[in-house]
Amino acid sequence: MWIFSSVLLLLLGQSIEMSSQTFEIDYKHNCFRKDGKPFRYISGSIHYSRVPRFYWRDRLMKMKMAGLNALYTYVPWNFHEPKPGVYDFSGDHDIETFLKMANEIGLLVILRAGPYICAEWDMGGLPAWLLAKKSIVLRSSDPDYLRAVDNWMGVLLPKMKPLLYQNGGPIITVQVENEYGSYFTCDYNYLRHLTKLFRRHLGDEVVLFSTDGSGLPYVRCGSIEGLYTTVDFGPGTNVTAAFEVQRFSEPKGPLINSEFYTGWLDHWGEPHSVVATERIIKTLTEILDHGANVNMYMFIGGTNFGYWNGANMPYEPQPTSYDYDAPLTEAGDLTAKYFAIREVIRKYKDIPEGPIPPTTPKFPYGAINMEKVKTVLEALDILVSYGPIKNTYPLSFDEMKQYTGFVLYRTLLPRNYNNPTTLASLFNGVRDRAYVTVNGVFQGILERDKAMSINITGTQGAQLDLLVESLGRVNFGRYNNDFKGLLTNLTLDEEILGNWTMHPLDIDSAVIGGLLLEASSLNTSSSTSPTFYKGSFLIPSGIPDLPQDTFVLFPGWTKGQIWINGFNLGRYWPARGPQVTLYVPMHILTSSLNNVTVLELEHSPCDSGKCLIEFVDKPILSKTKRFIRQEHLFNKI
Repeated sequence: MWIFSSVLLLLLGQSIEMSSQTFEIDYKHNCFRKDGKPFRYISGSIHYSRVPRFYWRDRLMKMKMAGLNALYTYVPWNFHEPKPGVYDFSGDHDIETFLKMANEIGLLVILRAGPYICAEWDMGGLPAWLLAKKSIVLRSSDPDYLRAVDNWMGVLLPKMKPLLYQNGGPIITVQVENEYGSYFTCDYNYLRHLTKLFRRHLGDEVVLFSTDGSGLPYVRCGSIEGLYTTVDFGPGTNVTAAFEVQRFSEPKGPLINSEFYTGWLDHWGEPHSVVATERIIKTLTEILDHGANVNMYMFIGGTNFGYWNGANMPYEPQPTSYDYDAPLTEAGDLTAKYFAIREVIRKYKDIPEGPIPPTTPKFPYGAINMEKVKTVLEALDILVSYGPIKNTYPLSFDEMKQYTGFVLYRTLLPRNYNNPTTLASLFNGVRDRAYVTVNGVFQGILERDKAMSINITGTQGAQLDLLVESLGRVNFGRYNNDFKGLLTNLTLDEEILGNWTMHPLDIDSAVIGGLLLEASSLNTSSSTSPTFYKGSFLIPSGIPDLPQDTFVLFPGWTKGQIWINGFNLGRYWPARGPQVTLYVPMHILTSSLNNVTVLELEHSPCDSGKCLIEFVDKPILSKTKRFIRQEHLFNKI
């Protein structure tokens, strides 16, 4: 009986201790109150989906030692529900472990739960399978969209509830939607629906908020009763004027900049974005002098591994690196910007004592020889897992339930075309880039917004193939419903082509299964057709602490995709830039043989020069002269 009473008292004591944790808005004193005391957060953004789980603790500790007391993180819906009703919360997708780790380290969490997040992430985090209904109006009261949102939040939010601060976890506030005032629908019923949905799953105590640009039109459409309004703005902004916009919706309560930009995003074909540390420091100081809460976006950017990068309009896809010129680099390295921000924070709060985790060492493993395996056409039988699809006219990726990567579209030439003849995409219907061959001979490239027609030649009955690549779905603005593939008919000499056979390619499974390690017995004399290459390397023996992080360089290569030990590192495109090297985290390397697979889509150096790639110890993210962004470019509209 005594033991039972003691256990009961212990449990009651824990319950009382947990319930004493409170986090709320004090409107009278224009601040937050944490456990009854005035509180301000100085936070940084980190996306667990862009940082390998292997490095979560390292990055979080570096954030903590910079003086941050909180972090912001997005939840990408498509990262966790790749197909309707199929969920992944394991490994790098294990958000619960990430949040618990933050709690252990002593970082509070502001959770940006979506369903839409932007984040320069594929389709702004919305799953592409929503586009099965072609007329769906995303981010609105469309019943089919709401039904999918309700199902998803019914899975995610119950997982988050035990992690709320009131329940002993790290989550102090939760964002509903994201920058909704910048979207064309301006559907208040949608925001009301989400607010009720979040309340139903998380309870009435948690602080729910919205985030919008610091302009009155954005706040008017993005704000609603029940969500605390916050704003975002970058360096060089008039801080007083920006917070006056927040005060339009929230006359009382804490001032909050939910996205203070420490850098900026990149696009293929544009210079690498760099923002001067001095400008960051000046505006950050002004924000903190206002007594405001601030979140630095990004504190570490990370990497768009695989096919996860987004795109902006007019159509511009983002590269694999999401370095963002942030205080911590893509590889988690400490920068001068990191230490400068740390010194600013030191003026306003205590900085943790103790050593800062060092920049991780990098190792130049050197050049490795690559060997041609086979072209995509030769490998077709092992790349298509469930057979081809036939239709009179081309189908989109989404109609074939192929949401990323590549589809091979094939038809036969209806007659002889001895002279160069125009192959054209009607109404700019190639989404996003098509590599065209006739009987395996490369003819040219069709590209969204850039090349809507090319000239081809061929004989009657020849195989016309278009390997179509999705370069990433639009993540911001009204064009989130970004269908992929051939969306319209193709014409040849102004005649519509029909009788298509389509092959959705599952390249990742073929690579993981080792199916692309055997060279073709066929004659593959030309590298101009999309082609697979393989190589391997051993970690040097006799050197302590290997393997280490590295970067892969593509001398003489043009554009493609690379896998190491089955891990999809992402796209390389040094021919367009600005990114030249790809980041290789050490956890994907082994002390034994490391297998490398490259899909070169255009032209490799292997026919005319050295057929190799190189592992180096420094990244190259800028092929062009470094420059500083101007203030107006910090508006994501």
